[in-house]
Order: sequence, then C-alpha cells, then structure tokens
Amino acid sequence: MSINENADSSVRDDMESFFSDTCDHKDYYTHLYEGSDDMPSHIKSTIIGSSITVPITNGRFNLGIWQGIYLNEHRDYGSERNIVITVIGE
Repeated sequence: MSINENADSSVRDDMESFFSDTCDHKDYYTHLYEGSDDMPSHIKSTIIGSSITVPITNGRFNLGIWQGIYLNEHRDYGSERNIVITVIGE
C-alpha cells in the first residue's frame, strides 16, 4: 500500500508501467515456484512496502487534497486479500 496522487489516473498508469518495466520477467530470476509473477511480486512488495500510517483528524483521513491510498496488487492473478485496520486513539 502507498499514499500517492489520486487526482489524475495517469499517475496510477505510470506507476504500473514503471514497476512492470523495472521488476517483471527478468531472465535471471530463479524463484519462479508460483509462476513468472512470483519474484516480481516479492520485489515490488519490498520496494513499496506492505503497510502505511494514515493520520485521522476529526474522524476523517487527513490526506493532502490530491492524495489517495493505493492498494497495490503485485500478482497477475491475485487471490483474495484481507485488509487489517488498526486505529489507535486517546
């Protein structure tokens, strides 16, 4: 997951293109146990991360005017995912 600009969908398209170009289908990958998208998904998860912290103010996400939360799927055919949200407050 990541927080990034969400006002223009071309940002998401460019992010997908970048990570595909950078990480996908390299001849030197040996870890292909679960398919050709297995190793690229590990690399993308390491680069992007698997969690974020989002400030909440007055019960609402306190993000910038153009920001949104990206839920990144790194597998070509991802399975069901669960999102865990932990809210810590006073």
